[in-house]
Amino acid sequence: MTGKKDARWWVLLVILTAPLLYVIDIFIINIAIPTIKSGLGATQGEIQLVIAGYLLGSACFLIIGGRAGDYLGRKKVFFWGMLCFTVASCLCGAVQTMLQLNIARFLQGVSSAFMVTQSIALIQDLFPEPRERARAIGWYGITLSIAAIIGQILGGYLAETRTVIEGWRLIFFINVPVGCLALWAIRKFLPETERQTGVRFDYPGALLLTGGLGCCIYSITEGREQGWPLWSLVALVAGSAVMTVFFVRQKRKSAAGSHPLMDTQLFRDRHFNIGLLAVLFHFMFHTAYLLMVAVYLQNGLGITALECGLYFIPHAVLFMGSSVLASKWLVTYGKKVLLGGLFIIFASFVLQMQMFSTHSMPVLNIALIGLYGLGNGMVLPFLLNIVLDSIPPRHAGLSAGIFSTFQQIASALGISIIGGIFYNSVGSGSAAGYKLALDNGLAAGIVCMAIVAGMLMALPAGVRKEARANVVSFE
Repeated sequence: MTGKKDARWWVLLVILTAPLLYVIDIFIINIAIPTIKSGLGATQGEIQLVIAGYLLGSACFLIIGGRAGDYLGRKKVFFWGMLCFTVASCLCGAVQTMLQLNIARFLQGVSSAFMVTQSIALIQDLFPEPRERARAIGWYGITLSIAAIIGQILGGYLAETRTVIEGWRLIFFINVPVGCLALWAIRKFLPETERQTGVRFDYPGALLLTGGLGCCIYSITEGREQGWPLWSLVALVAGSAVMTVFFVRQKRKSAAGSHPLMDTQLFRDRHFNIGLLAVLFHFMFHTAYLLMVAVYLQNGLGITALECGLYFIPHAVLFMGSSVLASKWLVTYGKKVLLGGLFIIFASFVLQMQMFSTHSMPVLNIALIGLYGLGNGMVLPFLLNIVLDSIPPRHAGLSAGIFSTFQQIASALGISIIGGIFYNSVGSGSAAGYKLALDNGLAAGIVCMAIVAGMLMALPAGVRKEARANVVSFE
């Protein structure tokens, strides 16, 4: 029995390949955006869609991906999601136009939805004991920071690589060997989970969810870029109506016990709902911040893509270190640790608004970005615990899908809304214009941050007790 328990931690390494690849692709893209733009002659809207389209494809299928694991088996869905992600990465590297790239990125996002949700659900399945689960989720958070380091360095290095293949294409092709190794490990080491049998998959619900989310996110992303034409407003209203129909239908199916795609009884948990709102606003400003700073450093300060990647290394290292320390502090201080992390992020944003400029020393800029990583490491990994701690195992796939959907919707909204504020403020593209754009984007991020703090303050008193019981150190 002990051997099987120990083996689970090796299996966890295989499971974590999904968030590793997923986050690497976000950071690699952020650093390489200016290179891709010049390489394919993209507009501002097209280049934003490279990021938002990936998030859109993922967000539309996360709940479906989570439920697919419940019905078909998590190992099977994980394997096919990883395979499709690897193939889609090849397509991204081989495209010739921006339209082709955005389609391939959308497909890459869809496939990521199926593999990432399985990784979260498998952690819940393999580690049912609260303390072990908290530790495994902690390593999930640390994986995000490791992926950030890899993505930033590779993004900067590969974007400037001069070979027979354009450097920006290598940022996609690099996924192929990693994906192939992961596929082998999944087949060899990952155990299959029990499937829900005798239950029909809710195909009408899946269609409504995909259509509603797709209309809402695409209209917000592209509508803002085009000055809110009539079609974008119609699509937004239609998407909202479809999502309302979806939720009402799911509520009825839940009450009747007829196996809905999304059991709405989960939303009766106040703890769960508050956690989801905190996730929504935190990832809005987090994703937008990473994009804005990468663009500002290269276009506003004129540094190279590789130098930009190196600027982010202290950010990722400090994120990892504060995640480890916060896992210990949570035992004693509970949600105050997350609020402390938000205060550090706030200080970082204010200092960047005051001190970030063409005249500031590089070491100061690096330190301020690192300060953001220090604070974020105390918040981001533990939002997952806040949302999922009180969820029963039978809802593992669904809750993972809902969490990841909110995360992806938030990221897409952040790119669209806060990123839109940033790009609309650039003006003529001078250094001063980019500085003004960054300041405006950071101000919008502070507003989101205040809402996250309010959500954490509204958490029920029992959350702190749960955190004390569930959180362990990584020693």
